[in-house]
Amino acid sequence: MRLDQRLVALGLAPSRARAQALVAAGAVTVDGAVALKPAQAAPDGAAVAVVADPCPWVSRAALKLVHALDAFALDPAGAVALDVGASTGGFTQVLLARGAARVIALDVGHGQLAPSLAADPRVTALEGVNARDLPEGLIPPLDWIVADVSFISLTLALPPALSRARPGARLAALVKPQFEAGRAAVGRGGMVRDPAALEAARARVRDFLVGAGWRVTHEGDSPIMGGDGAREYLIAALKG
Repeated sequence: MRLDQRLVALGLAPSRARAQALVAAGAVTVDGAVALKPAQAAPDGAAVAVVADPCPWVSRAALKLVHALDAFALDPAGAVALDVGASTGGFTQVLLARGAARVIALDVGHGQLAPSLAADPRVTALEGVNARDLPEGLIPPLDWIVADVSFISLTLALPPALSRARPGARLAALVKPQFEAGRAAVGRGGMVRDPAALEAARARVRDFLVGAGWRVTHEGDSPIMGGDGAREYLIAALKG
């Protein structure tokens, strides 16, 4: 069995994503040796341990939203929020920690949300729902939207959610150039390296938001790279 799978099976991590983050942080040992790869073998009988957990969140992605809220001086306290691409719920957890009244955790996948969040009465889990196809009446008017999506452009994933936001609503989203720049700009390893293409990807999202009636208020670099080492950016906007 892979090490990341073994960590979940042993109850040492709530998800494979979290297990992979622990390995990347050097916090996992196998038979006393620090593990280097989440895919390495961890057979039955191997002594697998988490020696330190450097991150208090269910996923390292949470650190990206923490940075956005702090750097951009944004406060979701009391908000009804939608987490687009919730996965294990890192962004959802941060919103709750910062005082959000309710978070709707939406993801096209199933069974990814951390159990502690799925059991929280402030969280509504919408699993198996494509953000592009939100049925009318499924979610209430929104005060906040956060987004961390992969394999799809924000310009395709966000329109239904943006249309359900109240005037004055806030958005904080992660911009991943490899899903915004077009195939021609994506090089080896699925990364965009050309500075002009990186800026074009950010401009695409910026222009999309403005066209949807939102005002871009802040932009900046993500404090950590994506799991594949790709550069990512943060963008914040205000509706109206």
